[in-house]
Amino acid sequence: MSMPVQIAPSILASDFANLQSEVEMLNRSEADYIHVDIMDGVFVPNISFGLPVTEAIHRHARKPLDVHLMIVNPDLYLEAFRAVGAEIITVHYEACTHLHRTIDAIKKLGAKAGVALNPHTSVDLLGDVLTDLDLVCLMSVNPGFGGQKFIENTYAKVTKLKKLIEAKNSKAMIEIDGGVNLQNAPLLVEAGAGILVAGSFVFNSPDPLATVSALKKM
Repeated sequence: MSMPVQIAPSILASDFANLQSEVEMLNRSEADYIHVDIMDGVFVPNISFGLPVTEAIHRHARKPLDVHLMIVNPDLYLEAFRAVGAEIITVHYEACTHLHRTIDAIKKLGAKAGVALNPHTSVDLLGDVLTDLDLVCLMSVNPGFGGQKFIENTYAKVTKLKKLIEAKNSKAMIEIDGGVNLQNAPLLVEAGAGILVAGSFVFNSPDPLATVSALKKM
């Protein structure tokens, strides 16, 4: 394997009453990014947090923020999330009518552009934009809630996407979001995943630093 896998713990699974210490713990960890899930209660059946909390995370973070917009009309908020520290901005394919324009807008703001796909959305739909992307986030659970069971079809999807990326000569990395653990992580990396998002698996573990470290060794 050429590049070690990158780990992006999802702050959604952290203890919100101790957000600063949770961010500082991730700073000390071997994590590569802090994954920030933005949910609006419309695109997904849950509301997480928005700009002020993202700004507070950024204030203490020493790792780049990987911001995942699970919201309708993401175009309205790209600039605002970039302003509060998003270094990667990922929008959902299903939420963007003019995807190419949205990707372009993200890149013009100086952020890396990602597109997320829900479990039922085919990777083939990204063929026309793959060369413009820095990241493709495959949802391995249905978005909206943490702690869900991993969808087994994800492995085949990663393999297929990896082939498509290579065929298009794209530099896009494959990120997996949902239900990642030490059992499925090696298989995901083997299939072509480059970034693993882990939420409750990290934060609910007895030793989150050791858990991040173990995932990193995949």
